[in-house]
Amino acid sequence: MKIVVIGGSGLIGSKVVARLGGQGHEAVVATPKTGVNTVTGEGLAEVLKGASVVIDVSNSPSFEDAAVMEFFTTSSRNVLAAEAEAGGGHHVALSVVGTSRLPDSGYFRAKVAQEELIAGSPIPYSIVHATQFFEFTGAIADSATDGDTVRVPDALIQPIAADDVADAVTRAALGRPTQGITEVAGPDRFSFEELVRRFLQAQDDGRTVIADPEARYFGARLQEASLIPADGAVVGGVRFAEWLRAGNAK
Repeated sequence: MKIVVIGGSGLIGSKVVARLGGQGHEAVVATPKTGVNTVTGEGLAEVLKGASVVIDVSNSPSFEDAAVMEFFTTSSRNVLAAEAEAGGGHHVALSVVGTSRLPDSGYFRAKVAQEELIAGSPIPYSIVHATQFFEFTGAIADSATDGDTVRVPDALIQPIAADDVADAVTRAALGRPTQGITEVAGPDRFSFEELVRRFLQAQDDGRTVIADPEARYFGARLQEASLIPADGAVVGGVRFAEWLRAGNAK
């Protein structure tokens, strides 16, 4: 089965491509480097010919409010229109747990707009909502650093390994369209402060981590459970402690 993976060279996309190829499918990477630009539409018609499934795990190159909205809406419109023209049968997209609860964030508003376009399209679809990836903990810490202090939201988080996200996206692509959202999360729930502190300790990083109710997350002020999945979410198998012991924080 031919499956086109938009953003197929990124963290999640490359893992999805490897999993699909390992199961005997023709996984085609669609990125500007392979001649496919979803914002301009370049290469879409060609790459989607004969594709049974399109997976979109792409991300905006800019998180500025107007730019991220333009990326997700323009890209999604172009991909969905090209899929309809090619007779596509299943659109799979990766999004984020808590999108609709964080309207203060331009990034999350853009993800909501993307999901609305997908749901309003005639293409059968499946949306996977994932919690934050273990792999981005360092970037969160760096973005929240002021001197030697890291100020993170006073909220809960249930992060997930990128490998578990890739497994969830692959399952969605090979299954029947759900016409809805499937949530996936890691097996452990932490405060933001504990998560970042444990990550930095694994790096022998001496920065102090503080839970600050005024700290923002992608521009949004969090409630305690803003990023926590609902009951019934699919739980990944990789624990944060195991991930740290494997040296992934280095």
